[in-house]
Amino acid sequence: MNCKQATQLLSEKLDRPLNAKEKVSLGVHTTICVSCRRFSHQVEELRTISKRYVEESKSE
Repeated sequence: MNCKQATQLLSEKLDRPLNAKEKVSLGVHTTICVSCRRFSHQVEELRTISKRYVEESKSE
């Protein structure tokens, strides 16, 4: 797996469950690739921030 494929899967992971092969390949890649691991953390953080924003907007 290359970085382009990994970042694509990391994005898709937000919208759908990954299959077993995708999970394993992505796990191996992000274990050895600092850039993709960082991208993964950034995507998760953006998701958290977005959810928090939506929740706070509903309560106003």
